[in-house]
Amino acid sequence: MGKLFKTFCLASDDSVWALLRRNISVAQLVGYGIANVVGLSVILLGLLFFADSRTVSDDDNEFFVADFLVLSKKVEGLSFSRTAFEPDEIEDLRQQPWVSSLGQFTSSMFAVNASASISGRSLSTYLFFESVPDEFFDIKPRQWQWDPEKHFIPIILSKDYLSLYNFGFAIPQGLPQVSEELIGALPITVRLIGESNCPEYFDASIVGFSSRFNTITVPQSFMDWANARYYSGEETSPSRLIIKVDRLQTKDMHTYLADHEIEVAGDKQNLNKVSSVLSSVSAVVAAGGVVISALALFILLLSIYLLLQKSRQTLRHLMLLGYSPRDVGRYYETVVASANVAITIIAFAVTIVVRTFWQSRLADVGLGGASLWPIVAVAAGYAVGVTMFNIAVIRSLLRNIWANETN
Repeated sequence: MGKLFKTFCLASDDSVWALLRRNISVAQLVGYGIANVVGLSVILLGLLFFADSRTVSDDDNEFFVADFLVLSKKVEGLSFSRTAFEPDEIEDLRQQPWVSSLGQFTSSMFAVNASASISGRSLSTYLFFESVPDEFFDIKPRQWQWDPEKHFIPIILSKDYLSLYNFGFAIPQGLPQVSEELIGALPITVRLIGESNCPEYFDASIVGFSSRFNTITVPQSFMDWANARYYSGEETSPSRLIIKVDRLQTKDMHTYLADHEIEVAGDKQNLNKVSSVLSSVSAVVAAGGVVISALALFILLLSIYLLLQKSRQTLRHLMLLGYSPRDVGRYYETVVASANVAITIIAFAVTIVVRTFWQSRLADVGLGGASLWPIVAVAAGYAVGVTMFNIAVIRSLLRNIWANETN
């Protein structure tokens, strides 16, 4: 007889659904939906803002290119001395959590003289060369390679040096101001003098201008070749280092640098502080979203528990008609799954709309444009995870009710 009733009732799923949904509180479901939309939206906004604050959208923008810092030791005292980083100090720096990679400046151990002609006037001056590993440059000129057979030296010049010439030297000397394109086209003759005092001449050209390095740089391969050719002394310790900083690990960086009396070139360390603030804001916002979502999930679980208790008599009748916990739970699971899908879609739409308020502001400083796919993955994972958890709770409660009714 029970199987006959079950066969008859299963043929009328609409009737069973109409019976079960009488005790479903629309107000509680809407409250859960609103709270969860707010919580999930806050989580997605925090993650998306964090991603945008770490994505450089314009390769020419220098505002947030603060990952690279040039370090040097303080020069103190009245005596003439040379400051340098010893091998153990370099290794200690390399082990710091905020140092992603570290490179050394290599100085020229020979005399350098360069000459060029501008508007019929010949200019000649003594220079110095430095080199750093190629991975630390902010530009990558096509001519940036050294071939001893060609006798050509490519040079990258600091943009500050060009400004000093144009606005500090050229005007009082009656010389023309030059653009980056023009000075890059000027042929330069470089004379190198080593310990033998026998000069060698090379052609050279300025192939690029750097905002990261306040120096005159040449390829590392040329520097190694020239120091070996013109200098026979022992290799000296570097006086300057360049590090790539992990923005999320800079909490103790400034304390370390101050304790070891290490100076940072320029004021780029402040940019890391800005980036750290943005990351902290993103973390706080996302954490707030997690708390709100957790509270919303608690509200739903409480609502499900009260709903099943309120529907206990109805569930008892369905059990007597031959329904199993899985049969009845399918209706509640459908409601929960549908609600979570709708919540996820609405929260994602809210995130996209709110993003437009900060997108233009971040674009002004060269940030933004992070991919939305990670956010889509997080939203989908959230919907699936919460739904599976809700289904597990519903099935567990229904099994308990069935077990109590049969005992």
